[in-house]
Amino acid sequence: GNIQHQALKTYLPGIMETEGEKDGKQWLWEKIKAQLPILKKYSKEEEKKPEIDAKTSSRIMRENTEFLEAKLLEENREAGPPSSGYENTEDEEIPGDAPSQETVNQIRAPVTDIPLEKFQDFDFVMRNFYTVDKTTSINSEQLNAPALLEMDMRMQGNNEQPQILIYHSHSQEEFIDSVPGDPSTTIVGVGDYLTTLLRDTYGYNVIHVTDTFDIVDGKLDRDKAYTYAQERISRILEENPSVEVVIDLHRDGVSGNKRLVTNIDGKETAKIMFFNGLSQTPEGPIEYLQNPYREDNLAFSLQMQLGAAAYYPGFTRKIYLKGLRYNEHLRPKSSLIEVGAQTNTYEEALNAMEPLSELLD
Repeated sequence: GNIQHQALKTYLPGIMETEGEKDGKQWLWEKIKAQLPILKKYSKEEEKKPEIDAKTSSRIMRENTEFLEAKLLEENREAGPPSSGYENTEDEEIPGDAPSQETVNQIRAPVTDIPLEKFQDFDFVMRNFYTVDKTTSINSEQLNAPALLEMDMRMQGNNEQPQILIYHSHSQEEFIDSVPGDPSTTIVGVGDYLTTLLRDTYGYNVIHVTDTFDIVDGKLDRDKAYTYAQERISRILEENPSVEVVIDLHRDGVSGNKRLVTNIDGKETAKIMFFNGLSQTPEGPIEYLQNPYREDNLAFSLQMQLGAAAYYPGFTRKIYLKGLRYNEHLRPKSSLIEVGAQTNTYEEALNAMEPLSELLD
């Protein structure tokens, strides 16, 4: 989408250019090594100013790196269970000030910048962008951040035919003030609003499936929800092969009274979390849950995560990696997205669809 594209221009601008006959990976590494991150707004006048000296450049790079690492740490403390190998459990205050909301609103892009060489550091990427559930594992060969960022995740077709499909494996997920028996105040209602935004604001052709997959014989039963959802969604995709993006929209569950909320454009907004199923345990692949699109899925979520970090700091939790497949094999651009938790209000969840729709654009 556009915001993902802009984020890549910010973080890895060389990817968006072409250069002779060089090998793609060799050229990418040369570009990464050649560039320095700068957290500033440019104007024509500034571009005419003399280059800053090496000492000043070094100081700016150091300060930018410290700020971003502190910000990422602060934003993602609440993500995932403590069983994660990459989860941060420190409680001390992290130094550094986040950009003011007024600044974010004025710029609306980008307000954070990541040193390019950091993407070569697997441990940095995992600490700052991912939570790994104990049911799975991943290594640097399976999650190559520069390669994932280089993949083109933009929409290829036009809106004459369906482009995006939204559904809910767990359609009964409610918020703290949902009205019992009224699906329009559940995660399904949130999906309705996301559908409207994508259609009316961004012009996409969207299918919203509101079928129920987690009610069996009149009772809540999620044992086979993903199986039932796969059967139904697969049929719809066969009938609509033009669909490129598939989103399973959920609401997360948290312990106690923890609230996943941030402020965007003056609105209390539920935080979201991108979720990837890896089809593998720590012992190896789950052969009966093969996913030929796993790398694409990872690229899709990581590019949106970076778009959020650049344009909406604090909006996303860490990307959650878990062992099973969660129907993300249905399309290369498939994503399971958790919107807030049971402690969020319905309005907070609705507000989250505005930045999410922009990330998807």
